[in-house]
Amino acid sequence: MSLTDAQRAEIAAHAKETTPTRRPTVPALEAMLYEPQEVLDHGFLRVIDYMGDDSAIVQAARVSYGRGTRKVSEDAGLIRYLMRHRHSSPFEMCEIKFHVKLPIFIARQWIRHRMASVNEYSARYSILDSEFYLPAPEHMAAQSEINRQGRGAVLEGEAAAEVLDILRNDAMRTYSNYEKMLNTDEGYGLARELARINLTLNTYTQWYWKIDLHNLMHFLALRLDPHAQYEIRAYAEVMLKVLHAWVPQTATAFEEYRRGAVTFSASMMKVVRRMLAGESVEREGSGLSKREWDEMMASLKG
Repeated sequence: MSLTDAQRAEIAAHAKETTPTRRPTVPALEAMLYEPQEVLDHGFLRVIDYMGDDSAIVQAARVSYGRGTRKVSEDAGLIRYLMRHRHSSPFEMCEIKFHVKLPIFIARQWIRHRMASVNEYSARYSILDSEFYLPAPEHMAAQSEINRQGRGAVLEGEAAAEVLDILRNDAMRTYSNYEKMLNTDEGYGLARELARINLTLNTYTQWYWKIDLHNLMHFLALRLDPHAQYEIRAYAEVMLKVLHAWVPQTATAFEEYRRGAVTFSASMMKVVRRMLAGESVEREGSGLSKREWDEMMASLKG
């Protein structure tokens, strides 16, 4: 991860600031505020601000006048009930704001999650840094033969080295041309909004991303899945750690009822009931497609 001395000084100065408040705070998350958590080769994710905690969810669900006097176990039970039955509005009472540095091609996946407020670094006004994402050797994989949007076997030896050279050389060449197009003395003085269009998708960008807790968990449920692209999953794994620090009771319920759970269709449930009744059920007589059958059996086998 590349941070300039000025950026590190700015973060350190910000971390020293304290502001008296009457609102609930979370010590575990306070300790993480502003600190960059490294992701990929040059990326990071850091928490800038947050609102609410586990008690805010309970307060909203009960529409109480304060944080309440019930036992922690009772609050945890209510949170688990809300999660289990997908009562989402109490979770929307909590919000968090992240500062994220990420490759452009991951930003384009990420932005598909529309229920958030985003402000991205503008290459119309500023000049992008010469930083590019290059996959580690263990992530240099060929196209999967069975999954159109996934990876297969890892490339090895000369093939992996050649692909890495192509990625690096293309990124460096386009950035060199980007600088030349911008340069007013030895180049063309081209407008920044035009000069940027030739850059590769592995160029790093940055944004501030603010989202409520309900939609954050939806993001994590999708992007922590093993089928998600590794690079965005790497950011989601850091965010999951933040979730546990911020709202530990909610995070535990999320792991139980969202991340670690599966959903069966009505037809799948009929098949499961037949199996539980002792019937030997084959796919041909199940009423399920091959894909549905395979997904159900994979879930049942764990």
